[in-house]
Formats: sequence, structure tokens, C-alpha cells
Amino acid sequence: MALWPFGKNSKHQQEHEEQQGQEWQSGGPESVEPAESVQAEVSGESADTELPLASGATGVVEHDPVSGDVGPFDGDSVEINDFDFSDFGVSILNLGSMRIPLPQESQVQVEMGDQSPRMLHIVTHHGRITPVAFAAPSSGGQWDQSVDEIADGMRGQGMPVTLEMGPWGREVVGTGTNGVIRIFGVDGPRWMLRMTCAAPAGKEEQLASLAREMAARTFVYRGNDPILAGNSLPVILPQQLAEQVQQAVQQRAQQQMAQQGQTHEDMQRLANNQQQNGNQQ
Repeated sequence: MALWPFGKNSKHQQEHEEQQGQEWQSGGPESVEPAESVQAEVSGESADTELPLASGATGVVEHDPVSGDVGPFDGDSVEINDFDFSDFGVSILNLGSMRIPLPQESQVQVEMGDQSPRMLHIVTHHGRITPVAFAAPSSGGQWDQSVDEIADGMRGQGMPVTLEMGPWGREVVGTGTNGVIRIFGVDGPRWMLRMTCAAPAGKEEQLASLAREMAARTFVYRGNDPILAGNSLPVILPQQLAEQVQQAVQQRAQQQMAQQGQTHEDMQRLANNQQQNGNQQ
């Protein structure tokens, strides 16, 4: 599956070619150890050092989220229906602030917090991809400013970290005892798309390639609402996912109530036993 290029729908192809002239246009999830539970030796790498090329990457590409043929695209300026992603997946996940073509045989997984969804993952045969879109300053450069902070945070968790050069710039790679965490980002007009790849050992290259393919086909919808740079853009779950999340929240609430009720009964039983023992004495 080639990252460059992919085509637009045939009904728009002729118009596109006239404008561009002769220019080249451009199964089941694996278990992955979370980064926070991995302990390993610390190693660093300076951002000023010439970075090794990431596996599967052929160099840094010129990214134009509005007029280019390789994403991620600015959804507020570019029509997603003008593109044909059937070579990659059969459906597009609409999250409001992001529209993501899902890879073949992938699954969407919603990670729950105490009271609400905390994160959304796309689970594949090669591992798990977590896409997040952030608001960013109009001057750009949000990802480049985030790289060192992310790398330092991973090192602080005891994970050896290296930096590699991917298609859109620097990528943060952390290696643990059970797998590899790779994080890369791409800047757009007042937004930044970040992809976190968690792969079991031996599948990190396949997952990185798949995540780049996904990012290259993703559309980000920043909108005009005032959002502080660095804050994530709001996510709206599709109805089916929202219903599943609501059901999970209700089940969790019922379990907590049942546990609280059982705890109350146990405490009451203990108090009664103590009172009976006191009366007997």
C-alpha cells in the first residue's frame, strides 16, 4: 500500500488535471503494553543531531493541507468527497473534528475514564493507533515545539527514546520490554494532528507505515471557535459508538452502586456482630 499518491474521484479528475497541468500528483487486535507500565534504561538524542530516517519513510515531504494531494488535509477548506480512499479502507470514521478512513479489518475502541470516554483508539492487526487533533497557533510549529516535551516525558517514565525523521518531520520513538511507542504529528492551519502508535515487538514497522497512511488520508476540521492552542479539538462520537459508551457508563454506575451496597451490608454485619459479642460479654 503506497503512501504517495492516492487519487481523487473520477468525476473530479479531469478538472483537477486541467488545473495542475503536467505536475505530478503527488482481523483481531494485538495486546500492547501501555507506555506508563514499561521500565527500561534511559537514552537521549539531541534535536540538533542529524536524525536517522524512520523505517518506511523516504524523506520529508512538502505538506500542503489545502492545495496538496497528500494529507492530513484541512477539512474546512478541502472536500473529502473529492477523494477516493477505497484502496485503503471501506468506511470513514466521522468524529466531528476529524474524519479518518479506517484501515481494512480495523476496529474502533473507546477507552473509558471514570465517568466519560477518555480516548479513542483504532485497533489493527499490527497494534493500536490513537489519533488526536489539537488547536494550534496560526504561526504553526506546534508539533516541533511538542517533540522535546513528549520525549522528555517518556524518558521520565524510564523508557529509552530516540528521534527519527519521518515524512512530516521528527518522530518520537520509545522502546519498552513489550513493544514500541511511536508518536508523530503534522501541523495544519491552526491545528495539529498527532498519531500515537503502540505496537507489540516485531510489528512496529508495519504499524508505523499504516499510521502514516491513515494520517495522509485524514481530514481535520478546526472550525472558527476560539480554542486555546494545545487543547484538543472536541470529538463527537457516531451514534452507534455513543450508545455503546452510554451503556458502558450505565453499567459502570450500576457496578459501583452494587459494590457500595455490598460494602454497606458488610459494615453493617460487622457492626451487628461486634454488638452481639459485646452483649454476650
